[in-house]
Amino acid sequence: MCNCDAREKTMNQKLAATIIAVLVLLAGAAEAQHMDLKAAPEDISFGAKEYSPYLHRGYPQRVFWGDTHTHTSYSTDAGMIGCRLGPEDAYRFARGEIVVASGGVRARLQRPLDFLVVADHAENLGLAPMVAEANPDLLKTDFGREIFELVQSGDYGGAYKLWGGSMSAGKDPLAGQDALTRSMWERVTDAAETYNQPGVFTAFIGFEWTSSPGGNNLHRNVVFRDDKDDADLVLPFSNYDSTDPEDLWRWMATYEERSGGQVLAIPHNGNLSNGLMFDDSSMDDGPLDRAYAERRMLWEPIYEITQIKGDGEAHPLLSPDDDFADYGTWDKGSFGPQPKTEEMLPREYAREALKRGLQYEAKLGGNPFKFGVIGSTDTHTALATTQEDNYFGKAAPTEPSANAHRFNEQITGYFQEDGGPDITIRHVQTLAAGLAAVWATENSREAIFDAMQRKEVYATTGTRMTVRVFAGWEFAEDDIHRPDFAHVGYTHGVPMGGDIKEAPEGASPKMVIRALRDPDGANLDRVQVIKGWLDASGKLHERVYDVAVSDGREIGADGRCRTPVGNTVDVDSARFTNSIGEPMLFGFWEDPDFDPTEHAFYYVRVLEIPTPRWTTYDSAFFGVDLPKDVPASQQERAYTSAIWYTP
Repeated sequence: MCNCDAREKTMNQKLAATIIAVLVLLAGAAEAQHMDLKAAPEDISFGAKEYSPYLHRGYPQRVFWGDTHTHTSYSTDAGMIGCRLGPEDAYRFARGEIVVASGGVRARLQRPLDFLVVADHAENLGLAPMVAEANPDLLKTDFGREIFELVQSGDYGGAYKLWGGSMSAGKDPLAGQDALTRSMWERVTDAAETYNQPGVFTAFIGFEWTSSPGGNNLHRNVVFRDDKDDADLVLPFSNYDSTDPEDLWRWMATYEERSGGQVLAIPHNGNLSNGLMFDDSSMDDGPLDRAYAERRMLWEPIYEITQIKGDGEAHPLLSPDDDFADYGTWDKGSFGPQPKTEEMLPREYAREALKRGLQYEAKLGGNPFKFGVIGSTDTHTALATTQEDNYFGKAAPTEPSANAHRFNEQITGYFQEDGGPDITIRHVQTLAAGLAAVWATENSREAIFDAMQRKEVYATTGTRMTVRVFAGWEFAEDDIHRPDFAHVGYTHGVPMGGDIKEAPEGASPKMVIRALRDPDGANLDRVQVIKGWLDASGKLHERVYDVAVSDGREIGADGRCRTPVGNTVDVDSARFTNSIGEPMLFGFWEDPDFDPTEHAFYYVRVLEIPTPRWTTYDSAFFGVDLPKDVPASQQERAYTSAIWYTP
């Protein structure tokens, strides 16, 4: 038998000989299979260095894919217009199971998601299921009986209009009926607990706060780090409670104080806010101050930059030198009657908000727009589909079919002013987007939530390309080829979402970037760095740099590759080939225009080669005419969270 206690007292000078002796003993001790061997550190270490280099590495090793914005029948604007699938179905589908959509079509993801937030609207949560079940407590109310009778008579439009009128006016038709809300909320939290499997699949508890002052979008998805026991201590905060984000933050603070848990909020669709999402004043028209900036970034560390209802990275009028700024642009108005004006745009798009945040940082010592970015769907079908050839639409009436409704369903523009400009946006303009990519240590609520808080996250328009970036002062070009790329990145720099400070004299920020295509998707066209900065005069600037491009194309002296990658899309068959582009692109970039006195940020954008849009797939599959008001192909992309430099 091996005497482990005796072994613990030897070593150091005769370490190598002892290891050999132990190996001999173990080789001859087949009968000692159940022996409890307790090796001391000095048994396996040479000085301060241990043989296994991975023992103490706690940084993220994997990217996890998910959707933080899925609606089910428990959202009234889904359930009252045909969605029949509940939270359980949403989780089952996200885990990779076959689910029958509300319209009767079978659906399945190509690959399961790693996590999902069911974010049903807080406003009259679960109303549609209550009506379908003839909930006796609901039918005791005047509103409940009225909407039930409308549904029973087949007047679904009238039922939805009845509820929508109350919602738009901010008047709760079920005020004082907290027991109804609680019963539905506990079903939601039950589903999350049932389907949450740490290490395999993460089912987050969440809801959407649907603030819409004047029909302008200020919506936030609220995500809990916690389990059902904590989440059940509260009821979701709704538009009926307040339309002011600061009131939501107060509710979140109260929840954390009461439960000891953690919660965050994710704004989305600034493009439909008519200038309110990143406004220069609070809801009570007060100027933004440092305290506001700190509160906003405490509660809202990330922003949903791309989704079904348009892409929110940049706008061509704000970024005229960016060839790729006009992607999924929705810029006609909001959900209300007010048309969009150009002066609203700088307060709606993420890149411009990041730039304006630098001004606030320099002025206040706090930045209200220092957010990371993710993508998500905002699907109202319970089906988190983001691939163009598997797009189940925004809502049940737009699920796959040859019906013209699939293209023509109206999304905005219901409240247009007579004689005013057309602010209608139709379903044909929706994107099959997007996904949240999270660099986390494990697949659990805690690890994924913590990664969101530290902004080590990025967004894609639905593709699952892997992107990793680090910034610092010490990187060399050869670092992009190192097998221990991540270790070097964390050791000598910061990941996406981080900060670099204290610039060494004469040094410039250096970035090392790796991008790998979706294994079942398209090759990559290029890797870009987008820089925004504030000069000494207080003027804001931006510039796009091509860092790596495919197919041997050249990057010019201006830092741009002006040669398009090409297009292999066959429109008639909705097919493409990976005969152009690259499966992987590496990039090393050093800021050629760095001024250590100027506030700046840097983020990475990666573009795929052109692929067919979902409308093109529909045209080929159903034999319907290709719509003329959308492109036949598009270049899907990823946006990383920024890295900030503060003098």
